[in-house]
Amino acid sequence: MLTAIQVSVFSATSKTVILRWTRFSGASSYKITAAPKSSPSNPIAFAMFGPNTVLGSIASLSPNIIYTFTVEALDNSQVILSTAVIDSSTAPEVMDPIQNVKPKDSTTLMASFNLETGATSYIIRIQNTNGFYREVTVSSSPVEIKSLTSYTEYMLSIFSVNSGGQSQPSLTVTAKTVLPPPQLSASSPSNDSITVSWAPVAHAVQYSLSLYKFGSNTTYIKNNTSNLTISGLDAGSLYVIMGFAWDLEGRKGEGSLYINQTTRPPTPSCANVSMVTSNGVAGLSVSWELDHRVYGSILYHVMSDQNLTCNSTSSSCTLLAVGCGEVHTIEVTASNDAGPSLPSSPVVFITFPCPPESLALEESTEGNCTLMWDTEPHGDSYTAFITRGDGAEESCNTTSNNCTYHCTCGYTYLMSVFTFNQAGSSPQGQVLNYTTSPCCPEGVSVSSVSTDTLEIKWTASRGAELYETRAADSSEVILCNDTAPVCALSDLSCDSPYSVVVTPCNDISGCNRACKAHTKNTAPCMPMNLMLNPKNSTCVTVSWTANNSLASYTVTASGDDGTRTCDTNGNSCDITDLPCGSTYEVSVIASSHFGWSLPSYSDSLETEPCCPVNLTVDQVTQAITNVSWSHAKGAHSFITSLTSTRGHARCHTLDSHCLMGCITCGTNYTVTMEARSHSGRRSNCTYEGFSSSACCPSGVRLSRMSNNSVRVLWRKAASSHSYITEMVGSSNNYSCTASPGESSCDVGNIQCGEVYNVVVAPLTPEGSTVLFCPQRMYSVLCSGSNVGTVIYRGKRSVG
Repeated sequence: MLTAIQVSVFSATSKTVILRWTRFSGASSYKITAAPKSSPSNPIAFAMFGPNTVLGSIASLSPNIIYTFTVEALDNSQVILSTAVIDSSTAPEVMDPIQNVKPKDSTTLMASFNLETGATSYIIRIQNTNGFYREVTVSSSPVEIKSLTSYTEYMLSIFSVNSGGQSQPSLTVTAKTVLPPPQLSASSPSNDSITVSWAPVAHAVQYSLSLYKFGSNTTYIKNNTSNLTISGLDAGSLYVIMGFAWDLEGRKGEGSLYINQTTRPPTPSCANVSMVTSNGVAGLSVSWELDHRVYGSILYHVMSDQNLTCNSTSSSCTLLAVGCGEVHTIEVTASNDAGPSLPSSPVVFITFPCPPESLALEESTEGNCTLMWDTEPHGDSYTAFITRGDGAEESCNTTSNNCTYHCTCGYTYLMSVFTFNQAGSSPQGQVLNYTTSPCCPEGVSVSSVSTDTLEIKWTASRGAELYETRAADSSEVILCNDTAPVCALSDLSCDSPYSVVVTPCNDISGCNRACKAHTKNTAPCMPMNLMLNPKNSTCVTVSWTANNSLASYTVTASGDDGTRTCDTNGNSCDITDLPCGSTYEVSVIASSHFGWSLPSYSDSLETEPCCPVNLTVDQVTQAITNVSWSHAKGAHSFITSLTSTRGHARCHTLDSHCLMGCITCGTNYTVTMEARSHSGRRSNCTYEGFSSSACCPSGVRLSRMSNNSVRVLWRKAASSHSYITEMVGSSNNYSCTASPGESSCDVGNIQCGEVYNVVVAPLTPEGSTVLFCPQRMYSVLCSGSNVGTVIYRGKRSVG
């Protein structure tokens, strides 16, 4: 089965329509017939095409009419093989040429034309001799034709378009775009001018600029070059600038974009510079007047020739940090987007002065001090502040480099000096700490406390930390340093005049050497070479050597029983009425109006010891005696002697008694004593004689007698003493006495059977018994009831 022929409108103009169809097999020709759609049975035109044609046109149509187009495929016999029908409108009528073409800018032309009835749109064809070709579809008039090349001639024609197609182009018109806008750039070289520059525009022969300031008239300027400087403008003002180029035909090119340019701000008027302090840092506050007529934000830049800068948008700025004694040349520059203004007239400002250096003080006269310092190059005047240690303050104003004030001894002064100029006061500089010389002590008293020592006392003086006491005579200087207001100067020469000066000192100011001296003589020298020469037992001569001027001497002998003295102006005197047994310390001392010397070295004096007043000789045994005596003053040791024709006994002791042996019984002795002192002085003492006791009998024995009696017998002695016999038993005691010359006695009625102690002793002339005769022990046995055997059992000593 064959497919029916297909047809479509390829294109249409106002009088011609071009159709396209599909090839149909067996067709030898194709026929196109056109009839108004409103009268399809009345064809107005047809066209025949060969078998190989598939695209054909039919002409002689009317514009803007809807036609029914029939395409028939015919065989060789002109038999219709297949038919296709399509309705289509012809294009509108050919339009009048474009009425008016003028450039809108360098790349746009404005075209206006008469509208065509039945047209739904329009096509404008633009072309130039350089091969440019473009069609632009528009819907109304006027129309902008954009993206063209500046300063180029174009040929323009227009087509009307409807649903069927487009008309034939109209007659062409010629139009030329204008010069492109200059690309302006501007700057402000000064605060009253603006320089505008741009790249040269091709084919331009002249340029025009317009300047407009808000609130004023527009200024127009023509120029033949590509840059222009416009002067006489207002400083700190905003100007709107636009420019365009002119071509040879005298046509005005496209205007540039408006650019804004501000002139540089006016030169600030630097009104005032002053010192300020911020957070303890000194600075310069620079202020100026603001011009409120200027446009936009203004940044002010302040610069000192000492490399200090600051910026501000207000009317002041602070330069930090400044030091003392600096000379600043200050300029202020205002800046905006256009750049900086000319700097303001320089202002020279001198900062606060530096404090003076090299403070020094000189105590010029007593009670006056002069404070001196180095002058400062930018200082107009000086004020010195003096603060005393007790809080008192004083100040001194001067234009010179020194200041004199009243200063008192013994105070510490703190001194500082401030320099002043129109900028103000200097900071505090060096603080001079000065301590005046300590005050001389008052109430100085010098007294002699010993022969070689002077005690100096005074009232403590202000400012003194140490006192140097100096004593000088013709041959030596003695010093004493102490912190207390008292000093003892020792090891001075005796009997010499000394000049004593108390000098107050401290660690800071040293010593005050202006204090007056005090004269004091030392005491006399100590007497030397003391000698004692006894004249007799109660008197001694004392002598010495001394070399004192106007001195008297006192000799003192001090002992247990008191003191003896003698006085003289010479070198010897006698001490009398010295008792026995006394010990004295003898010394001599010199005295004068200036005091007492040291006592001389003492010498001991002993008088002869006293003899004991009482002496007793007691016989202890037949051959031993005990000699005792009373206290003897001054005696240290004793030699006691018992002397007889039959021999002598002697003892040497420190005690007040001694035992003597080898005493012969029944003998008369002479008693003597030698008392000796510590130093060997002696006294010979004689006492009443002593007779030793009778001798104890020997050969004592017992003999039994009748009638219970016993007889006691002993050897007969040459003496004529009586003897007593004592028998002591455990229960009975018996005794008997023999007359002088007898050598026995009897004891009766003896109790036998007992042991008896038997003693036979002579009787003294006074009738007492000699107690140191020996005892003998006997046992008396019984013979029945009578005395039996008597047995000797041995000898017992007495006591």
